[in-house]
Order: sequence, then C-alpha cells, then structure tokens
Amino acid sequence: MKVLTKDSVTVSVDAVVYYRVSNATVSIANVENAHHSTRLLAQTTLRNIMGQRPLHEILSERESISQHMKALLDEATDSWGINVERVEIKDVRLPIQLQRAMAAEAEAAREARAKVIAAEGEQKASRALREASEVIGDSPAALQLRYLQTLNTISTEKNSTIIFPLPIDILSYFMKQQAD
Repeated sequence: MKVLTKDSVTVSVDAVVYYRVSNATVSIANVENAHHSTRLLAQTTLRNIMGQRPLHEILSERESISQHMKALLDEATDSWGINVERVEIKDVRLPIQLQRAMAAEAEAAREARAKVIAAEGEQKASRALREASEVIGDSPAALQLRYLQTLNTISTEKNSTIIFPLPIDILSYFMKQQAD
C-alpha cells in the first residue's frame, strides 16, 4: 500500500498481520466479516502510524513500528474475538526519483570527505617540505646530496631524458651575475 509519511514522502509499504480467532462465538456475533474487518483496520492503522513518522524513522525503526501497530490492532480486535499474534513490516520501497536523489546526495558527501582528506594530506606534505627545505637550507652539502639523489632516481627510470648535471655553485654564480 502507498503511504504518505510525516515529511511528505510517498512510500510503498508491505506489511503482514498474523492473527487468530480466539473466540469464534464472539467473532461471529460482534463483527460481520472478521477477516475483512481486521484487514481494513490493519491498513488504516498502518497508514495512520506511517503518516505520523518521518521517512528516516520508518526506515530505521521498523521493528518498533511493528510492535506499536500490533498493540493497537490487538486492542481494537479484542472485542471481535480476534487475537493479533504478530505484525511485520516486510518492505518499504522508495520512489525511484527519491532513490536517485539520495544516491546523488551520498555521492556528493563522499566527494566532499575525499576533498577534505586530500587537502589535509596536501597540508601535511607542505609542512614536511617546509621542514625539509629548512634542513637543506642550513647545509649546502645537503642540497648537493639531494641533487645527486634526484639525478640517481631519474637515471634508473630508463627513459630518454638527457641530463646535464651542473654543480650548484656554478648555477649560483650565474644567478649572482644576472642579479648584478
């Protein structure tokens, strides 16, 4: 059956009511068709209960909704000689458009979390690079060693890049010439 939730979402709900006739004489005397009446009461009760709850509660609290519905039905059908044994909400189906919207929202949330994680990683990397530059800046020999390590790494990649290693001192000489 289709039901409108408290937050105005139309959902399809499948529920089952298990009951038994506890007193056949009372059942025949007090209600014309006990099966039909119990079924209509169950549908009305389901519609009323679902209409009082937002979608997230319906999806997450099906067991408590079933218990509440059982209590209401059992109380109402007691005078009919009917004993409601159990109520189970089997399935709650959302409209396709709502499913798509919820999936898009979840994907956007995942992308936002991924961007935050990537930004935190970049922040940590920049701090590490700053610390490394401070250490290298304190020692010209460390800078030269780092330069040689980089050359070694590039040379092991077996690519067609041609490298002309120049001592850092020569480059700094040219930079001073250019500044003057």
